[in-house]
Amino acid sequence: MEIEPAGETPPRRRRGALWLVVGVCAAVAAAVGVRYSRAVAAKAAATPQAAVPTVSVTRAGRSNLPATVQIIGTIAARYDMPIGVEGDGGRVAAIYVEAGDRVKRGQLLARLDDSVIAPQVRNLEAALEQARAESELAAAEYRRALAVGASGALSAEETQRRKSGAVTAAAKVKVAEAQLAEAQARLARMQVRAPVDGLILTRNVEVGQVAAAGGAALFRLSAGGEVELRGQVAEQDLPLLAVGQSATVRLTGNARAYEGRVRLLGAVIDPQTRLGEVRLALTPDPNLRPGAFANAEVTISRAERTVLPQTAVLTDDKGSYVLVVGRDDRIERRAVRVTGIVPNGVTVSQGLQPDDQVVATAGAFLQEGETVKPVARAEGRT
Repeated sequence: MEIEPAGETPPRRRRGALWLVVGVCAAVAAAVGVRYSRAVAAKAAATPQAAVPTVSVTRAGRSNLPATVQIIGTIAARYDMPIGVEGDGGRVAAIYVEAGDRVKRGQLLARLDDSVIAPQVRNLEAALEQARAESELAAAEYRRALAVGASGALSAEETQRRKSGAVTAAAKVKVAEAQLAEAQARLARMQVRAPVDGLILTRNVEVGQVAAAGGAALFRLSAGGEVELRGQVAEQDLPLLAVGQSATVRLTGNARAYEGRVRLLGAVIDPQTRLGEVRLALTPDPNLRPGAFANAEVTISRAERTVLPQTAVLTDDKGSYVLVVGRDDRIERRAVRVTGIVPNGVTVSQGLQPDDQVVATAGAFLQEGETVKPVARAEGRT
């Protein structure tokens, strides 16, 4: 019998130990894998699926609405006349009207100090009377010379002299009349009078103030008291307007509506603002004060238009758009053109079909391509 040397391990025993280690490792790995898969399954079961958002939608139907043009502007006097001083001017001695007074043509509004020109007028009036008396005397002497000249009592030379004296005296009368008329005109200019019937808009003068020709106007007068709305409209809306169209005018902070009529359309478009001028004639009313801010609405026609809630229309750097629930309930973006505002929303002229489902509210929180659950919007909600 052979005896194996001490300290050496037989190959069979080494292979057995190796297979034992491999078996133990496999068992541990299997146990870990089972435990991990159970944990993942438990976590998946505990996590709910992402909820599909519910959105309120409205149909992009069409309604028969009036087509209108909006005009924004201010109330102004149709004929705004500044009234100032003519001639030499002077110190204001008296004022006879206030802003808001209605005046007649020729009515005295204010009077300047005439303490210098009035005595000059009286002096020229006396000079005219003297010139007329001298003219009458010279004319009488000439007539007598003609009467006795035929008998030879006066020479022809004397008769001619008296004729010249009568003509000279008559000329002096005319000179005196012209000087008096000039002085009277200067005196009349010391009185500031209304050129036409109308309404005093402003009074910019006080007693004691020195007023001069070419200076600031003392009064502003609305001829006839007529007022109008002077506004501007967009370039594309101007061709839709015509003289004679009726309009509804409202003042800021006043619910009352005033009737107006288009009386003038601007001939040019401002190249900077792309706006044109429009003037609406208004019936005079104490509340229609020049300078008041107002807006007008001119109805030009009635047409079928798409109306959406204001909350449905969104805007970004690409322009106005809406979100539509399309195929497979996915969100789609549609570019639209807003053409106006009506009591129940905004009008849209292009970009939608009548059966499109438009997201009515909270569209800003949705993404294009997102799946949603559409719910019809309740009628009457804004």
